[in-house]
Amino acid sequence: MDASQVFTASQQGLLILLMVSAPVLIVVLVVGLVVSIFQAATQINEATLSFVPKIVAAVLVLAFAGPWMMNTLVDYLQRTLQSIPGAVG
Repeated sequence: MDASQVFTASQQGLLILLMVSAPVLIVVLVVGLVVSIFQAATQINEATLSFVPKIVAAVLVLAFAGPWMMNTLVDYLQRTLQSIPGAVG
């Protein structure tokens, strides 16, 4: 296994990581921004007001995008495990 194979495998792993985590991170970011704007406009400084909507949004995204995320990770793991014999020998 040479350096280019290691670099390619690492690059694919990071790309999969970004693809799988992006939906949850983007939705939680948008919900947090909306809640922050609401808190600033109404001057309500309640800690649970910023925490609960983010958790609900994350759970909803995981419910809808979870199967796609799991399939993507399983496919990546299968490809990685099947490439081990070629990389070793």
